[in-house]
Amino acid sequence: MIFKKKHISTESNSLSALTWKRFKRNKLAMFGLGIIIFCALISILGYVITPDETPYANDQKPELHILHPGFQVKMLLVKRNENPVPVSFFEKMLFGEKSSFTSYSSFAYHFKSDSIYVEEFTGNSPNKGEMLRFNIAQVVYAIEPGTKITYDTIKKECQFYLFNQNRLSHESLGDLRSKISANHLVNKTFVLGTDLLGRDLLSRLMIGTRISLTVGLISVIISIFIGILLGSLAGYFRGLVDDLIMWLINVVWSIPTLLLVIAITLVLGKGVTQVFIAVGLTMWVEVARIVRGQVMSIREKEFVEAGRALGYQNSRIIFRHILPNVLGPVVVIAAGNFASAILMEAGLSFLGLGAQPPIPSWGEMTNAHHGYILMDKAYLAFIPGMAIMLLVLAFMLVGNGLRDAMDTRAIDDKPLV
Repeated sequence: MIFKKKHISTESNSLSALTWKRFKRNKLAMFGLGIIIFCALISILGYVITPDETPYANDQKPELHILHPGFQVKMLLVKRNENPVPVSFFEKMLFGEKSSFTSYSSFAYHFKSDSIYVEEFTGNSPNKGEMLRFNIAQVVYAIEPGTKITYDTIKKECQFYLFNQNRLSHESLGDLRSKISANHLVNKTFVLGTDLLGRDLLSRLMIGTRISLTVGLISVIISIFIGILLGSLAGYFRGLVDDLIMWLINVVWSIPTLLLVIAITLVLGKGVTQVFIAVGLTMWVEVARIVRGQVMSIREKEFVEAGRALGYQNSRIIFRHILPNVLGPVVVIAAGNFASAILMEAGLSFLGLGAQPPIPSWGEMTNAHHGYILMDKAYLAFIPGMAIMLLVLAFMLVGNGLRDAMDTRAIDDKPLV
């Protein structure tokens, strides 16, 4: 009788592995994590994936203001009379890229001799737009101002000669018209429509994701750093140190958070950087209180007494032996504070105290279009508002999932698979 050796797979039973297994069973928490990862990818890729690649997605076309979602318009791209500045992939991803073309919305166009005539789009019926005229050579090439363009009308092929940057080139009028039709007359689709200034709403919504996540991340880092530092000192040393820190906590706790943020913002000035600091300086209180309570209970454990008996310094005992045991509750609080920071930034931007135009912010976008809620263009305010709600909900779901997964006292009847 032949016995086959059965392979037994051993899986990690560490606390982090068990926590992750419990977390994966929470479908709502995984849904929230998926939304956060999706928004993080949009935030990282930035201008590489936005339809409007210009800095802050601020390509304004007043004649295209408040177009409905899915609207298409033909654009004439005219080469700018300037040397383009080379931009690397990462520079474009982070800061955007200035377009080397000037775009004009076109309702109708036609070629005549050496020119192209474009009727500018107005959105009216009938259109009755301004008629714009462009030399076809200046559409294709970045011709410096004052460059002389001469045409040889004797030759039947109607070749023309242009001097550009000390180079002599010649093409037929037919070739240039073909280039314009193929490469300089493009159909542009506004998936979510345009805002009051004719900017692509989808592009600004995507870049606004970066603002919300950045404010939340930096604010949470500031609050966790201050909260852990003060909470651990108060819980470990107790006595006078604890009394002073608790007095500071109670003072900050008694002030309404939004009013304190507005006061700090008014002192530091308006802008995204000021929002980072203001929100971070108001969210550390809860972290400090939780850390203080956890440290006060852990400092009486045997391993802490053993560290003191071995002559370890207080800083080593706090940061290497106590704090690793209190990071679980801190992570759960950080998820909730992340959601609060996003809401606070949106509220400050709505009031005009947060990110300043032309920086796209979901709160500023909601404020700019809140007057259309009672009209047939309510989506202009609802879309950024729904984005705020969805991202905040995602962090709250993740925070609740982490809380349940880290609760070692919970009765777990289901097998961890």
